[in-house]
Amino acid sequence: MKFLIVGLGNIGAEYAQTRHNIGFDVVEALAVKHGASFRTDRLAAVAEMKLKGKTLICIQPSTYMNLSGKAVKYWMDKEKIPVEQVLVIVDELALPLSKLRLRSSGSDAGHNGLKSIQETLQTVAYPRLRFGIGNDYPKGRQVEFVLGKWSEAELPVVKKKIELSVEVIESFVLTGIERTMNHANKIEVTL
Repeated sequence: MKFLIVGLGNIGAEYAQTRHNIGFDVVEALAVKHGASFRTDRLAAVAEMKLKGKTLICIQPSTYMNLSGKAVKYWMDKEKIPVEQVLVIVDELALPLSKLRLRSSGSDAGHNGLKSIQETLQTVAYPRLRFGIGNDYPKGRQVEFVLGKWSEAELPVVKKKIELSVEVIESFVLTGIERTMNHANKIEVTL
């Protein structure tokens, strides 16, 4: 059993530790926890690990957010992974910072990474873990907010949510999306 775990983000130092790159940070934390490291490969940085007999192929697409679908499709085909065993981790403006939301399908909600995946795979039926980043920004400043770094006040919540996201990914792989959704969608992280 193979799973493709996709953390969305943009490559380059200027994007590191930004809200938009939380997908990269979550798969990085998963790799660290399981003693795996990323290597540069075709269209993505890739790390491979085992979890109770299951293989997890983790990718951080190097295509930039707007072409994420290209990397997802390439690795799904290369590793022969069905769409229901793909999990995309993505930042979500419509959710407060305290929340995570796991879904088996859904719209792209205006997110360019999800839009690219949906167009490339020709389906909205792929699992995604939305990492709430909140929407506490002045009118017209959405891009700066999304591409901005976390505030000092947010970091403790972000760190805790990254740990919880890793547990959600492990649960998705080991117990399936239905059971994991029941737990993950009730999580509320406050300090």
